[in-house]
Amino acid sequence: MSDQSLSSGATPRRKSSNWLRSLRHGQAVIVAALVLAGLMALNAGLSPYPLSYFDISFLASGGATSAIAAAGQTLVILSGGFDLSAGAVVSLVNAVLATSMDPANMQASVPLWTAIGIGIGMAVGAVNGFFVAVVRLQPIVVTLAVMFIVQGLTLLVMAMPGGFVAPSLASVYLGDTIPGLLPAPITLMLVLVALWLWLKRTGYGITLYAVGSDAEAARATGLHARTVTFATYVLAGGLYGLAGVFVSAQTGSGDPLVGNSLLLPTFAAVVIGGTRLGGGKGGVLGTILGAYILMIVVNLLLSLNVSAYYSTIAESAVLLIAVLAGSLRRDSTLSQRLREVTDAIGARRRGWLVGQRSGEDHRLAFTRPAETAPAQTFLQRHGHTLRHVLPAWICLVVVLIATQLVLGNVFSGWRYWDSLLVLSSFLAILALGQGAVILTGGLDLSLPWSIALSGVMLTGLVGGQDMGLLTALPVVFAVAALIGLANGLGVVALGLSPIVVTLAMNGILQGAALIWSGGTPAGFAPPSLRWLMTGKLMGVTPVIIFMAAFVALAIVLLGRTAFGRRVYAVGNSELAARLSGVRTGRVIISVYILSALCAALVGVLLAGFSGQASLGMGDDYLLPSIAVVVVGGALITGGRGHYAGMLGGALLLTAMQTLLAGTALPFAFRSVFFGLVILMAVIALRK
Repeated sequence: MSDQSLSSGATPRRKSSNWLRSLRHGQAVIVAALVLAGLMALNAGLSPYPLSYFDISFLASGGATSAIAAAGQTLVILSGGFDLSAGAVVSLVNAVLATSMDPANMQASVPLWTAIGIGIGMAVGAVNGFFVAVVRLQPIVVTLAVMFIVQGLTLLVMAMPGGFVAPSLASVYLGDTIPGLLPAPITLMLVLVALWLWLKRTGYGITLYAVGSDAEAARATGLHARTVTFATYVLAGGLYGLAGVFVSAQTGSGDPLVGNSLLLPTFAAVVIGGTRLGGGKGGVLGTILGAYILMIVVNLLLSLNVSAYYSTIAESAVLLIAVLAGSLRRDSTLSQRLREVTDAIGARRRGWLVGQRSGEDHRLAFTRPAETAPAQTFLQRHGHTLRHVLPAWICLVVVLIATQLVLGNVFSGWRYWDSLLVLSSFLAILALGQGAVILTGGLDLSLPWSIALSGVMLTGLVGGQDMGLLTALPVVFAVAALIGLANGLGVVALGLSPIVVTLAMNGILQGAALIWSGGTPAGFAPPSLRWLMTGKLMGVTPVIIFMAAFVALAIVLLGRTAFGRRVYAVGNSELAARLSGVRTGRVIISVYILSALCAALVGVLLAGFSGQASLGMGDDYLLPSIAVVVVGGALITGGRGHYAGMLGGALLLTAMQTLLAGTALPFAFRSVFFGLVILMAVIALRK
């Protein structure tokens, strides 16, 4: 056979191989496109009217905001990070545009205001990128803190919905590129896709995938990993800003909370589109398709007369299903857990398990503890802990002195201390649950609606009567235990990211609370619960006595029990803990159950404090629950911390909040303050 015939035979095979490889790489996008086409066909089939150009334009504009914001989220996730500040940036841009545009100018410059919106987003992204890429802090902590800072700034710009957005913005972004043929939102999506296809082939795009796959390896090969990470957050912020411009064009006015609902859909769109959480695989095209899939799913539910209360449940379910679908491979955590269960069953049948061996002490002589050990001083035993615990208490003393100088009445009577201890009780309780989760290296984002659902359930069940507590409290805490169990199993058994699991759970609980209450919580807290939170017993609010017992129990639980030692072991190294015989899965599930139970307890106490429950009663406790743990000296990546420090953090933040309330600073500044505090604490206390 001639060389020419060999080469001619190899070329088709090589082309076929390249085509198959491209098909495999684009499998997620192809599947997403087919699913979107099927859903659109189903949506059209449910409508009594044929699909028109107006319907296409309406659907295109309806999903554009989520698609643009999710495109920015995709870049961050491809780099191996998370960005929780996307919705806050959208709200800030919307508020700035609505308060800055001149109502008399109906034809404002669209390029100028678009550039302003994108610039605001890029500025926030630069802050995120600086702390993540340069200071090298955890992306989840940085973006969570920045989210609350930006939310506070947004409320300072616009406290209530209103304002004006020039109609020229809507005519450009919601109009027609080609009348009757091509809606402007679709054109915008095509432009984003074209820019992405170009960007991914540049040096930046290649490095982005390399950093997401293995950041250390990328740095070792000489790639500018930090520069690319910084640029990624800046570009993502610009896309969030563009999403804010688009939603401003849609609404024609401003709303400081308009972006709050975008966090869950953006993550869901990224996962549905085939981008791998953890980085290195995926792209913007799939994400845009995922955003529209999610929107049409919600629209289909509404078309089937399903209550809008189920929308967050549907979004959470789609997110979890998409994540699980991406985990159905041989090397996934789920497959590994199934193999471990099978191996354990086989080992038990053969009698190979450690628990089935004889109880004799098989340790070598030199591994036995010494008969006598030199006595250690208090500082030798507890010096390491005190180094991280004392700063919160020292800062508390400074704040108390400042409060005395500014407001007075701190050291002259019991009233201030009674109020401080009552108000800090909520954070002190959350610190135990959230702190235990953080000590294992996780994070619980489901606290806000765990608190709200528990409070709403309690007041609805008791109907303001003390007798109802006997049945209501067990039900509330049983539901909370199931919530924590579901979170723990999602992390351990399914191998999902704690951020994704608890974020999805928060959306499910939000829908559950809306369904339970019908959108309007009913009922009141029973008199005994109100007395616990607001009554007096020998001049002391009764909850303070309860909290004294709770604090003692928490310190013993984390510091003096086998469970506490296992929590620290898992946080320092889950693999080492497992090899040492610790059942790490049980420990992780237990801390999520503990966190949910603490959130339920806070929901119950908040209902007693205010006399009734509200749907938003848990919204103000997510960042503070993390802040008190970090300010108390705990390491956000796990393995280090003490409840005494967390308690000091709870008292410190409550005292600072009281001090701020006595000044002329706006209420919205509290979010800015909490975000700044947690950033400074993470920087100061990091390893």
